Amino acid sequence: MVRDGYIYGLSLIGVAIVLAWATGHWAWAIPALLLAAFFLWFFRDPKRSIPTGPGLIVSPGDGLVTETVSISTPDGPRRRISIFLSVFDVHVNRSPISGVLTEVRYKKGQYMNAMNPASAEGNEQNVVTVRGEDMEVTFKQIAGLIARRIVFCPREGDLLERGQRVGMIKFGSRVDVIFPAEAEFRVKAGQRVKGGESILAAMPAPEPTGVSGLVGGATAIPGSAMGGR
Repeated sequence: MVRDGYIYGLSLIGVAIVLAWATGHWAWAIPALLLAAFFLWFFRDPKRSIPTGPGLIVSPGDGLVTETVSISTPDGPRRRISIFLSVFDVHVNRSPISGVLTEVRYKKGQYMNAMNPASAEGNEQNVVTVRGEDMEVTFKQIAGLIARRIVFCPREGDLLERGQRVGMIKFGSRVDVIFPAEAEFRVKAGQRVKGGESILAAMPAPEPTGVSGLVGGATAIPGSAMGGR
């Protein structure tokens, strides 16, 4: 569980005890206990099985894939996957690839519904870029209608592992993942994904280097083996 869950949950349990003691009736403590249970559940942080293999891009968060598109950027064509996190999803965020954290850029903004495509640019967000595994991947932690706090722990220059916990967005929110255009989609809109575990996309496997001819680069001539015929 994320530390915040203990803070909110135990505090509300304390409030419930005080209310029950002050009023002499446990019924007054029920709302506080229900809120405590919600926060303990909301800030859960389950273990995940991180996939292995070259060129894999995993989901930075749990949620519903709302969009898989090709986009144009100042750096050329890219692909983007958008994921909506409801209040019922795990809100811990993870690194989509292994590599060096090259940029962390916070941007103030609005608090539109995270299902609205305009929220990708207009809402408060934290833009994170990781470079490694022969590619560069950017993911955005985007605040939603309810969310008011984005948490991100690593710093620029840190080395991240694929699926490593990096922060969270409290309550409803959205994450966008932007990656090279040559990567192949592994999910589609309407599919649910798990942070650190679900593969969103994969870079194409490099073509094997062919070896032609004999050792030293000589070319074999059909029918002319050593010693002739």
